[in-house]
Amino acid sequence: MKLIAAIDENWNIGKDGGLLVHIPQDMKFFREKTLGKIVVMGRKTLESFPGKKPLKGRTNIVLTTDRDYQAEGPVTLVHSVEELIGVLSDYEQNDIFVIGGGSIYRQLLPFCDTAYITKVHVCCEADTTFPNLDEAPDWKLRYIRKGGIHEGMEYQFCTYLRRRSSSQYRI
Repeated sequence: MKLIAAIDENWNIGKDGGLLVHIPQDMKFFREKTLGKIVVMGRKTLESFPGKKPLKGRTNIVLTTDRDYQAEGPVTLVHSVEELIGVLSDYEQNDIFVIGGGSIYRQLLPFCDTAYITKVHVCCEADTTFPNLDEAPDWKLRYIRKGGIHEGMEYQFCTYLRRRSSSQYRI
């Protein structure tokens, strides 16, 4: 399983239910990586999308503890990590992307082996963070791809790989 996120210099990812920054090249990168794949998210992430509708061209799975929650559109709802793991066992692991939010990233990070992180070199006011992979002993920065500058914000695309060859958590 993989994850994809955009972070600021302090590993923040969001504020008031939304992204910190909107960089067209990052959005394009996200689409390229996730189109035709399975995306796993929390309820708040789904609700942050236009019209609270799932992403087109992807299998959308939402992890929520709210058993009464009803999503619009084609969405698979699961209510625990255990239930999610059962659903995900039907899919190829390389086709699964965790896309947020903060709680979902923290719960599912142990199951991931690759993290695509867009690093935006600014400090933003935020209320949602991502675990700092630069300080995580079991993660290693493997690739850095030049990004660019958007509205004065420099950014780059980074790929982190889990150091150990087999995760202690398996799907």
